[in-house]
Amino acid sequence: MKFFFPDSQDQVDPSFDFVSEERDPFRVRQRDDLYAHEALTQAPFDGLLVSKSIVDGQAGGGTGKYTAAQRHRLYREGAARFFRLDRGHTPLEIIGDCGAFSYVAEEFPPYTVDEVIDFYDGCGFNYGIAVDHIILQYDPIATRTDDRAAEWLRRQDITLELAQDFWTRCIDRKVRFAPVGVAQGWSPASYADAVVVLQRIGYRRIALGGMVPLKTVEILACLRAIDDVRDPSTQLHLLGVSRCDDVPTFASHGVTSFDSTSPFRQAFKDDRDNYYTASRTYVALRVPQVDGNTKLKTRIRSGEISQGQAMALERTALSRLRQFDANEIDVDPVVDALLEYSALWDGKTDRGAQYRATLSDRPWRDCPCDLCTSVGIEIVIFRGSERNKRRGFHNLYVFEQRLREQRGRNTECPQLGVLPAPASRQENSVFPPSKSSKDMDAVSTPSPWTAS
Repeated sequence: MKFFFPDSQDQVDPSFDFVSEERDPFRVRQRDDLYAHEALTQAPFDGLLVSKSIVDGQAGGGTGKYTAAQRHRLYREGAARFFRLDRGHTPLEIIGDCGAFSYVAEEFPPYTVDEVIDFYDGCGFNYGIAVDHIILQYDPIATRTDDRAAEWLRRQDITLELAQDFWTRCIDRKVRFAPVGVAQGWSPASYADAVVVLQRIGYRRIALGGMVPLKTVEILACLRAIDDVRDPSTQLHLLGVSRCDDVPTFASHGVTSFDSTSPFRQAFKDDRDNYYTASRTYVALRVPQVDGNTKLKTRIRSGEISQGQAMALERTALSRLRQFDANEIDVDPVVDALLEYSALWDGKTDRGAQYRATLSDRPWRDCPCDLCTSVGIEIVIFRGSERNKRRGFHNLYVFEQRLREQRGRNTECPQLGVLPAPASRQENSVFPPSKSSKDMDAVSTPSPWTAS
C-alpha cells in the first residue's frame, strides 16, 4: 500500500532561528527551504499528488497556492526537478489530479480534457487522474430512478464521459504518464457500476472519489460491491482517505494506494491530536505570537490588556519551556506559565492536564526522526508555520512508520509486505509499468456509459 501526500507548497526553512525567530537574510524560499522528503532522511511518503487547482487555480478566476513564478518554473523544469526529487533520500513518484473539491459547487468541471493532459504531460508526472465531478452524498439504498439521485447520476455521467475522452486523447497524444480513471458514486452499487464502465474503456488503474466523508464501514461496503465486478488486474486508489489501521483490509479489496493530508494538517488544525507517536497522540503546547493571534490583538486594541504584559507572559512561557527541555526546572512552573499566558487569548479552554501529559512524557526525546532530534522541544510548541510544519512533517514520519507496520501485518496480499528501498523509480511504482502507446492503441474504447 503506497501513501501519496498532496502538495500545497509546504516547506520549512533550515536557517530559521527558534530563539530569535529570524531567518537568513539571503534565504530564497524556493531554493533553500526543504520539502518533507528533503527534511527527513527517509521520505515519509511514497510520492506526491499535485492538483491542477493548487498550481493554476480554477479556470475563470480562482487562484492557486503557487505564485506565477513557481507555476512557470514547474512547467519549465518539470516536476522531478521542481520538487527536487533527486535531492531527497527516497525515490518518489508523482500523481497529477484536477482537484475536484475546489469546484464541487460548479455545474461542470472548469477544465477541459486537453488542458489537464497538458498539465500532466507538461510537468512530467508519472500518473494522471482523469477529469471528474465529485459526488459528496452517500445513500446506499438510492437507485438510479430515484428523484434524489438525479444530480448524482448527472455528475457520474459527466465523470464517465470525461474518462472516455481522457483515455482516447491520451492514446492520440501518446502521453508519457499512465492514465487513471475516477469512479464517483453515492452507493456501493453505483460505485461498482462506474468501475464496470471504466474497465470497459480500458482503465486498470481506478481512483475512488467522494469517499472522504464516509465511515470505514461504508467504504468497505463499496469495496465489497466493487469486488464483484473488478478485474483482478485492476488496482484501486482511495482519494483523500487515510485509515492506517484498515490498510490490510483495504489491500485485500484491491486498494494499492491512497492520498491524504490528515497527518500533516492535524499538527496545527486539530484541537488535541497535534503530535503523533506510535502509541498515542499529544496536544501541542500553545504559545502564539502576540502580534499573530487575533483574539490577543483584539484585547490589546480594546485596552483590556497591555501589549507589554502579553509579551512578558509570552517570553516567560518560551523561556520556561526551554529550561524544562534542558532539565533545569520541573513540569509545574512550565504548565503555570502556559496557562497564565493562555488566559489572555483563550481563557475558555483549560489544557492544563493535556500540557502536563505532553511535558511529562517528553515524546520528542524518544523520536528518532531528523526534526525531533534537531529542534527538541520546539517541535511540540504550537507557534508559527516553522514549528507547526515541522510537527506536521514529524506526523507524516510517524504515519509512514505505522503504515509500514500495517503492511507487514497484511497476510492476504503478501506483495504489500515491507520491502527494501527500491533501486529505481520504476521499481518503486505504485502501479504496474504503464502500457506503451502501441499497447494502448490495442485497447478497445467502447462508448456506452451505463453498466449492464
